[in-house]
Order: sequence, then structure tokens, then C-alpha cells
Amino acid sequence: MAHGTTIDISVDRKQFTGSAGALFEDFKLSIKAGEVVALIGSSGIGKTTLLRLIGGIERDFAGQILIAGVKADDAPPSRFVFQDARLLPWLDAAGNIAAVHPKGLPDERALPLLARVGLSGYERAFPQQLSGGMQRRLGLARALSVNSRLLLLDEPFVSLDRLLIDELQRLFLSVFRAEKPTVVLVSHSPEDAARLADRVVVLDHRPARIIADFQIKQPPEERSPTDILSLVEKIKSCERGSVQ
Repeated sequence: MAHGTTIDISVDRKQFTGSAGALFEDFKLSIKAGEVVALIGSSGIGKTTLLRLIGGIERDFAGQILIAGVKADDAPPSRFVFQDARLLPWLDAAGNIAAVHPKGLPDERALPLLARVGLSGYERAFPQQLSGGMQRRLGLARALSVNSRLLLLDEPFVSLDRLLIDELQRLFLSVFRAEKPTVVLVSHSPEDAARLADRVVVLDHRPARIIADFQIKQPPEERSPTDILSLVEKIKSCERGSVQ
């Protein structure tokens, strides 16, 4: 049974001040509880803006976004995992988790989260003492501490080498299986979607519109390298506009 939350997006219009036209207009997308949805599209198409709208950070738009039937800015806080972990350098690992909670977070709640992402023994380590991959793990633990029902991932694997990406993707998949959150993953990489998502939404044009939206029936953990390559080619084909 899915532990995640539904998302219903209806953006009548979103336009930034000074821009020539709308970024989104009459845009609709619904996401089921527990789905892992990858948003794919070229740079500047609006993927991160859409993520910020879902998270209730960006509020200047016409329309409505509902999280489990509640307006996004009134819903329980979503948590982002960014390409930059955005850690506070003066706080240790446990302190960085506690910092996102108004009343802090006791060690008895923070330490299991660190263990969940493979950071047992690093509770008192400061960000500068952690590798890039470990900082991303800490960012994931922090996100889970705020809202394990909805994870918003903004290019979480950018600027990492292939081995580290593989390691982190295995970690993310283990979290998805255990927590069953709703996940919205923004990525420029079709391979990220092919490895992690169970639904792919491809955006294009201006205002942005959905040019492809398809389910991947095979569970991520059962996809072979050949399966992943085939999915990558399908996503690239969608981006080129040959699949509608």
C-alpha cells in the first residue's frame, strides 16, 4: 500500500516578471500516491519551477496545486533534495537534520535517519569532513526527516562520477521501496529516469506542455542494463518529438 500522497497540478498561468511569455499556461498533471515520476526536458523548460510550485515555495501563479487534497502552501512541508546539498557548515550531521525543524530534532530521531542513508558513525561530522556523496546522503536524510510521504528531487546526481551515481541511485531505490513516498524527480538525464522512475513525463515548448507521459511497468530493481538502454532511447525519442 502506497504511503505517499497524491498531487494534482492545475496551472492556469505562470509567467515571470519581464519574460516575453508564460512558462506554463493551462497546464495539468496528476500524480498518484506512491508514484516515482521523472520530469524530463531541456534546460529552461520549467522543470525546477514546477517542482517549486509543488513544494509551495513558488506561489505567484494563477491556478491551484493540491497535495492530498490540500493547497500546496497549506499542506505539510515538502522537502527538496538538491544537486547542492545546501548544508549548514557550522552544524554537524545530526545538527543539519535538526535545523530544519522549528523545535529541533532529538538524537533518538535523527540518528536512525542517518543510519538509514549509511551515515552511522558520522553524526558529529561537519559537512566539510564529508565527501560529496556523503553530503548528498545527508541531504536525503534531512528530507526524510521533514516529510517521508513526498520527496522532491532536483537534479540530485549532477556533477558526480558514474560510480557514485550508481551508489546513490541504489540508496534512493532502497528508500523508495521502504518508505513508498511519492517522488517527483527533475533531471536532464534520461538515464536517471530509466533507472529510478516508474512514470516518465517529458516537457517541451513554451508555454511548456507534456509531449509524452508513459508508465514503466517493470520495477526498477528488475531492469537489466539492456532494459535501461532501451528506456533511455525511448525517452530520447520522446524528447526529439517522434513519440507523442
